[in-house]
Amino acid sequence: MDDLDYLPTMPTRRDVPIGCIGSGFIMSDCHLVAYRQSGFNPIAISSRRIERAKQVADQHQIESAYDSYHRMLEDPRIEVVDIAVPPDVQLDIVRDVVRYPHVQGILTQKPLAGNSADSKQIVKYCADAGITLCVNQNMRYDQSVRACKSAIDRGMLGHPVLATIEMRAVPHWMPWQSRQGWLTCRIMSIHHLDTMRYWFGEPERVFASFRTDPRTKFKHVDGIGLYILEYASGLRCMICDDVWAGPVREGAAEDIGIRWRVEGTEGMAKGTIGWPRYPDRQPSTIDLTTTESPRWHHPRWDQVWFPDAFAGPMAELLVALESGSEPTMNGDDNLRTMALVDACYQSAAEHRAVPIPTTC
Repeated sequence: MDDLDYLPTMPTRRDVPIGCIGSGFIMSDCHLVAYRQSGFNPIAISSRRIERAKQVADQHQIESAYDSYHRMLEDPRIEVVDIAVPPDVQLDIVRDVVRYPHVQGILTQKPLAGNSADSKQIVKYCADAGITLCVNQNMRYDQSVRACKSAIDRGMLGHPVLATIEMRAVPHWMPWQSRQGWLTCRIMSIHHLDTMRYWFGEPERVFASFRTDPRTKFKHVDGIGLYILEYASGLRCMICDDVWAGPVREGAAEDIGIRWRVEGTEGMAKGTIGWPRYPDRQPSTIDLTTTESPRWHHPRWDQVWFPDAFAGPMAELLVALESGSEPTMNGDDNLRTMALVDACYQSAAEHRAVPIPTTC
């Protein structure tokens, strides 16, 4: 059980020139840190503010900084574009990027867009241009999530019976979220909903219930989110995303963390996600027991989700490009996650379970 696959497959060629669009926290503190650790090759970065682009370029030894991604994309060396911008502006940027014939691959953020219609258009733009699209659903590369997937795929747990993810944490909401009208489901719960898809495939229906977060002052429909996913096999999944987590910012003691658990007919896995302790390096964990090996096994590692796991999506895209295959986190796959998210909003609004579309 100590040989579970928890690290990404790396490309043979790591020197593919990458152009980066956006210079915020995710790009500066996660993507570029992980890329340098992995030997990837970001050669240019653009931002709306040239001083910020230069600052991040200097910090990560990137040779060129631009105040316009159009100017950056005129560099014919750039083969892959890494986009880290708010979801409601990602469509316009992708539409521009696909016009540059030397671009072979694009890594976009999740959510792919602010709604499914724009998400589908992004996928179509890339498909029409023959550009490989990978969506940065990076919780799939959290080490414990990946280790659990390895255990499931090897049949160590038998047939899945019940799976849960319980988050008690106070995310750092971004200023751009105030113009969206939504908060948790499309930006935070999307990780957990996508993880259930990654582990188990497509659910038949979902029931979701929201209430607003008392701490967040801008208008939103989804603060605390509760979800139940039903599978044809009988598997049931439950997610609790408590972004209030009690009055911990108002003076009360805190109880912060993310715990997950998968129970099968022949084994059980449980774990924790270390992300809420960022910037402290707290690795995620997994513990396993099976009917064949009934004691608890505790494989451990030094890597953490933020920032180490952010090498995974870029590695997946580079491997796809060099092998001529589709990344697992391709556009069509992500449309299924977006459809699940949309069904959650519909379910919460209509107070009923909503079937998940079989086509997107």
